[in-house]
Amino acid sequence: MERNELYPIFLKVSNLHILIVGGGNVALEKITFLLKSSPNAQVEMVSTMFRKETIELANKFNIKMNVSAYDASFLKGRHIAIATTDNVSVNEQVYHDCRERQILVNVADNPPFCDFYMGGIVTKGNVKVAISTNGKSPTTAKRLRQFFEDVIPENIDDLVKNLNEFRKSIKGDFEEKVETLNEFTKGLVKKKEE
Repeated sequence: MERNELYPIFLKVSNLHILIVGGGNVALEKITFLLKSSPNAQVEMVSTMFRKETIELANKFNIKMNVSAYDASFLKGRHIAIATTDNVSVNEQVYHDCRERQILVNVADNPPFCDFYMGGIVTKGNVKVAISTNGKSPTTAKRLRQFFEDVIPENIDDLVKNLNEFRKSIKGDFEEKVETLNEFTKGLVKKKEE
């Protein structure tokens, strides 16, 4: 059986410099979800054309837009690049340029040319759940996102904040604090009947 071996992380993209190559529908989708999750993301875009909706979004979030063909000079100082053009050779060039420079790269809809995937995301206050299908089925990730949006209670953020305050008041070393929190929160997870 195939196994998902991706390592999930949550990036502070307000501290990283991201380049999106492309200005069409896919670029709009990627930047929309990125900014929805991280409104302070440091993003720059390059494309020979931009959709009207992309320009409006970029203006709202102060995203720099370069009306130009892609070349490797746009990667200077970047940590992450996302290639979204409808030109396969341009997308693959972005991938190879990034690999040479040790920049993380995602080529939309081309899993072999991705260092990472942008999965489904559910956010409720401080709680964020990311969903991956190992690049196999974005539709499944979308449906799972909708499921988790429905089942995670709206007041989960209150619980997180209260537990954070409780955690600060617990005495003892790290292991004792973890044990206390585990005992206190075990009722949150219903165990399967044996």
